[in-house]
Amino acid sequence: MTRRLKIAICQIAPVVGDIAGNVAKILAARADAATAGADLAVFCELVVCGYPPEDLVAKPAFQRACRVAVEELARACRDGGPAMIVGAPWREGAALYNAALLLDGGEIRAIRYKVRLPNYGVFDEPRRFTPGPEYPQPTEFKGVKLGLMVCEDMWLPGAGEALAEAGAEFFIVPHGSPFRTTALDEREEAARTRVKATGKPLLFVNQLAGQDEVVFEGAAFIMDRAGEIVHRAPQFEPGVFLSDWEERGNGWECVAGPNADWVKGEEMIYRAVVLGVRDYIEKNRFPSVVIGLSGGVDSALVAAIAVDALGKERVRCVMMPSRYTAQHSLDDAQDCAHRLGVSYETIAIEPAVEAFATMLAPAFKGRAPDVAEENIQSRIRGLILMAISNKFGPMVLTTGNKSEMSVGYATLYGDMNGGYNPLKDIYKTDVYRLCRWRNANSAADLKGPKGEIIPARIITKSPSAELRANQTDQDSLPPYDILDGILERLVEREMAVRDIVAEGFDEATVKRVEHLLYVAEYKRRQAPPGPKVTRVNFGRDRRYPITNGWRDR
Repeated sequence: MTRRLKIAICQIAPVVGDIAGNVAKILAARADAATAGADLAVFCELVVCGYPPEDLVAKPAFQRACRVAVEELARACRDGGPAMIVGAPWREGAALYNAALLLDGGEIRAIRYKVRLPNYGVFDEPRRFTPGPEYPQPTEFKGVKLGLMVCEDMWLPGAGEALAEAGAEFFIVPHGSPFRTTALDEREEAARTRVKATGKPLLFVNQLAGQDEVVFEGAAFIMDRAGEIVHRAPQFEPGVFLSDWEERGNGWECVAGPNADWVKGEEMIYRAVVLGVRDYIEKNRFPSVVIGLSGGVDSALVAAIAVDALGKERVRCVMMPSRYTAQHSLDDAQDCAHRLGVSYETIAIEPAVEAFATMLAPAFKGRAPDVAEENIQSRIRGLILMAISNKFGPMVLTTGNKSEMSVGYATLYGDMNGGYNPLKDIYKTDVYRLCRWRNANSAADLKGPKGEIIPARIITKSPSAELRANQTDQDSLPPYDILDGILERLVEREMAVRDIVAEGFDEATVKRVEHLLYVAEYKRRQAPPGPKVTRVNFGRDRRYPITNGWRDR
């Protein structure tokens, strides 16, 4: 008689620390899985507490609350409905583990511990967790030996091979795998390596959530024993997706499952950033956001992202012109706000600029105007936005892109003021690409209007901070296509200066950019968080010293 299993992929969005809320989401997804006829409902890594819990997980009270929650979930399985595989921190004696637990028939039937603890990029699990046994055993469910691997156990040799040797028939892998532009390909290759090494098919389940600077886009999948992805759950969308498994002559095979189309390129990046912004605002209970809309491309893209994340009713835009603000900037900002349908107002900063000039005249006596006066304008704007935030409650979204943050082309306590930066990990050249994509496209999870929401002139005109007469960004920086090419090699690839020069870049320019990158570290330490998009973001991935005498010469 053919053995069969119906396994529900539960792609949900837990909130770190909201254990009661996460339990409610788990039970709701289980109910949907029961309606679909599932035997087993599988959830992501550490779903009970949310991922990554960071040092919260060290608190004994937090650990106890997670255990109580798992016991509650186990009791819910008394009803004869689907069993569950959930992730939770689990203490045994002096050791704290990152665990996957099988809950069935009102009991915790099995516990499997994560073997490989990542300690790179956004991960630092060895600080808090103890690795599980090097040779884990399969977990038996309805007579089937399941190979439970937790996240990193799929990426590195050892645990998967040990499970296969011990008789595991196929793999189930709860994950907390962060979004980055290369993630889909990297996950597929890691899964294929384990599958090829063991000859066992694999089910990958990922978290779906924005958590501070990290975004998890879901994108669960099922890989057959030949190493091909045969079923896909969607990116950026929650849901419960049923898969049918059968044991055939050469082993277990998934014969039916979700068949979503995955997106890549600009759409993937844009929707990941929208998810990160939406979850940061919602989970931290901000009622709305406020943005300084300058008529430039960065603030226009941030406004579009905010509307797509929250809806136009929750976005307030403020134009803050000075004597250097061009008429086209005023016109373009108003046009963009109108297209987005957001609240828009103008607050001129010239009275404050004049007041500061009078106040500082004795202190600045004998000194020609320079960047100090320019930055005062930026800080006045930051003060205005923070005043609106304090008075009415919206969080300030900042608008600086990764290119500017890399080389310090941003003003502390000015345009860096705010609670979250959607463009923190997006280079300027990518800003333009995202604007063009959004003008031509939309998606079901985007709340903004369709069509050309960012005026064409905003995208085509030369960028300028407009802090002095006839200023453009290229007065101080190399052209952005050159700058971004150098930065990508310095930041993402950690290339040596001489190797970058060998690829055709001017040596003096590369050395100057490297110097600017290092000396701006103190600014980046004070910058608001923003969603990770690239392979190496500032903050969790790239942790350079502020005081740093190294230069590659």
